[in-house]
Amino acid sequence: MHDDEYILKVENIRKSYGQTVVLDSVSFNVRKGDTKVFIGPSGTGKSTLLRCINQLTVPDSGRVWLNGEEVTHSGSRINYFRQKMGMVFQNFYLFDHLTAVRNVEIALIKVKGMPAKEARKKALLELRQVGMEDWADHYPAELSGGQAQRVSIARALAMDPDVMLFDEPTSALDPELTREVLEVIKNLARDGTTMLVVTHEMGFATSVANEILFMEGGRIAEQGSPQELLSDPRFSRTKNFIGQFREFDREM
Repeated sequence: MHDDEYILKVENIRKSYGQTVVLDSVSFNVRKGDTKVFIGPSGTGKSTLLRCINQLTVPDSGRVWLNGEEVTHSGSRINYFRQKMGMVFQNFYLFDHLTAVRNVEIALIKVKGMPAKEARKKALLELRQVGMEDWADHYPAELSGGQAQRVSIARALAMDPDVMLFDEPTSALDPELTREVLEVIKNLARDGTTMLVVTHEMGFATSVANEILFMEGGRIAEQGSPQELLSDPRFSRTKNFIGQFREFDREM
């Protein structure tokens, strides 16, 4: 496989905090249009991995490439790469004093230097894509958690990223609000958006992923298509983890 077939390459990423190894030589590649979903017990390094990819957390070692350019050790160019990797966090991080549309357009104006009128048009387009155009003039305090998360997705999409990174985007939401956010992400997958998603939503993971990666102890313990991991996981730990969530889904 030639390197130029991958939009994102992650090679031997390691991260420790003191004596605790959080990521232990994690490597994988992403093609344009892939949706890779990371699952596994809490504390196995999934969120740290996303933060290392866009350098919000600096890895101890390892390298990341985006479109053939190295992201790690990129110095002053790191902000350029962060624009190309849209990040959606668990807790929205919207500006409380700005309306939904202003939250989306502000980076277009401040970072990309886009004229205000053009930025407003782009922001409204992205809000429409996530079903939030009618709430454009509302402040975050006037939005439900699901609506606020959809605005944060629109804000990331507005920068026209090459890859979207979702760090447990529904963990702070109740089940009904979770569904509306997951539906937006499913639509992005159908539209061919390249995505890395950390989630505990197994039903969503199996419906949207090209590949599921099970992490354990800071490593990728197993990876494969949803069908492979659901029907015939190689490791007992993967089987037990998936089984727990299937049992939870039945109880719900």
